[in-house]
Amino acid sequence: MQFFQFMFVPTILFMVVVAPIWITMHYRSVNRSSRSLSDEERESVEHMLVTVDKLTDRISALESILESDHPGWSQQVPRREPGEE
Repeated sequence: MQFFQFMFVPTILFMVVVAPIWITMHYRSVNRSSRSLSDEERESVEHMLVTVDKLTDRISALESILESDHPGWSQQVPRREPGEE
């Protein structure tokens, strides 16, 4: 019985103060680590960015060819807003 009374206060302090901070910090670190990209995902994003740059260059080249063959073509084509179908 003496041991129970001795451990009562430290147990309550642990449950009220230490445990919530510990749990909060644990899940904060888990959340932080899950938000970062893995090496494979980072490599995939880099590959996509390179592809986007190449496609942008191709579109620019095609637009310049069209402009030289058909001057003013871009004013004749109605522009669509992104997401508009």
